[in-house]
Amino acid sequence: MGQYRLAIVVGSNRRDSINRKLAEALARLLPDAFDVSWPRIDDLPMYNLDLEGQRPAEVERFTAEIAAADAVAVVMPEHNRSLPAVLKNAIDWGSRPMDANVWRGKPASITGTTPGAIGTAVGQQHLRQILGILGAVVQGGEAYIQFKPDLVGADGEFTDAGTRAFMQAHVDGFVDLVRRLLPR
Repeated sequence: MGQYRLAIVVGSNRRDSINRKLAEALARLLPDAFDVSWPRIDDLPMYNLDLEGQRPAEVERFTAEIAAADAVAVVMPEHNRSLPAVLKNAIDWGSRPMDANVWRGKPASITGTTPGAIGTAVGQQHLRQILGILGAVVQGGEAYIQFKPDLVGADGEFTDAGTRAFMQAHVDGFVDLVRRLLPR
């Protein structure tokens, strides 16, 4: 069975992002057939049509990384019941120009965590709509997690067996989607 390239986009620009911790713990749940990359989004300039003719190097790097990936997983916080501006900016750059939209046809998974009781449920729904409009094949189901300080241990693993099992099922569902869409 061939190797799959998975780009995990952390939709936060915080240095000590709890979503990065969640993303790293999720990456540990993937089978060996998945090679993970971590595209950077915090250095992208704000999307501006005026820059499309001379796309900044950071934009070229980001869009090339997403284009090279077989699939994308987004792990995001929620800002004001939506996705963070830094993530929306990255999505906008990846969607342009329209004939080079890096999201089109790409299997995508969405999850995230916040300290709030409903995690990132509303923000994920907004992102699901945006990625769907751009032609990504978004994994069904929901996986939003209420962050607690001990969610991920110092070893990078989930500390709670129930949370680990829930997230393993989410990852397994995504792996199945990728393998069905992109058989090797």
